[in-house]
Amino acid sequence: MNTSKAAIFTGINKPFEIREYPITKPEAGIAAMSLVASGVCGTDLHIHSGRLASPPNHIIGHEFIGRIEDLGEGIENLRVGDYVISDIACPCGECLLCKTGDDANCVHMSVTNGGDPHDAPHFHGGYGKMCYAPATNLIKIPEGVNPRTAAVFACAGPTCMHAFKLGHEAGWREADTNVAVVQGSGAIGSFAAMYLKASGIPHVITVTAGHPSDEMIATLKCLGADEIYSLDVEGEDAITARITELTGGLGADLVFEASGGAGAVPFGMKILRNRGVYLIPGQYSDRGPIPIEPHRITFGALRLIGSSQYSFSDVDTYADFLLAHPELHAAIDKTATDYPLEKINEAYADLRAGKVTKVLLV
Repeated sequence: MNTSKAAIFTGINKPFEIREYPITKPEAGIAAMSLVASGVCGTDLHIHSGRLASPPNHIIGHEFIGRIEDLGEGIENLRVGDYVISDIACPCGECLLCKTGDDANCVHMSVTNGGDPHDAPHFHGGYGKMCYAPATNLIKIPEGVNPRTAAVFACAGPTCMHAFKLGHEAGWREADTNVAVVQGSGAIGSFAAMYLKASGIPHVITVTAGHPSDEMIATLKCLGADEIYSLDVEGEDAITARITELTGGLGADLVFEASGGAGAVPFGMKILRNRGVYLIPGQYSDRGPIPIEPHRITFGALRLIGSSQYSFSDVDTYADFLLAHPELHAAIDKTATDYPLEKINEAYADLRAGKVTKVLLV
């Protein structure tokens, strides 16, 4: 019997365990995929640290890029050998949000990676050398895009695309934006800066924390950030002064919160111009209460927009963006560091220590 391996989440702050399971024939409507690359998302870090509740002894991960190895009956739009992105979200299609075009916020959302690895087909989540998922949840990677390249921002890219779509619905337009500030330099922040610069925005500023290395600064500039500042080096006042200088005292047209730090929100509101748009997809776990100044929202007529999940269509938009910008692929590839699946605990340690920007399990 052929078998394969998966990394099992065993509990909060506990090491992952590598376990082996049989490879089975996929049922009708299900595709079996072998691993090309699977990203470690900030959500996964929150699960591992206990900030997001998740039961132990299952396969987490939701950024699986794979090659189709076998197909169950009834699948006509995919072939063995296709490279695909697996989207874990399963909106109900019946709630108010689903019926009004916002299935990313379905109130009855289920996922494809919630199965028990003891039960066939065993490989439900992203941290496995195999993965089984409904064919309806797979997006084919277009010719001209390397599957590993697509893997780097497989979650961050669609997450940003959905946030930008909500910004468009609120009246924000790239063509009207002169200065955009991205808070955070992780995967979501890196992709956001890249998208904004590729969209023609003259000034894209990344604000991070700590002491960014020369390598990180070089990577962010290659992706699209014109200027990079650290809250721990330059400080809020100096960063605010620079934004004031660039905008003639108005403030940033767009601020994009991707840091996950609760204290980022008051600062983001402070540097936003009147009628500016603040997109907030980065606050994905409870970091506790923080004081804000609500009068800034009132007197600045600020547009604050939360955004959490993304839709299937946002993955398509992400793939289309990659296809349209081959000049960015080399910089994207350098953003991620590859680790064999068996070294997942080392990968988590390096990610938490800030040694790498993005981890791909391969």
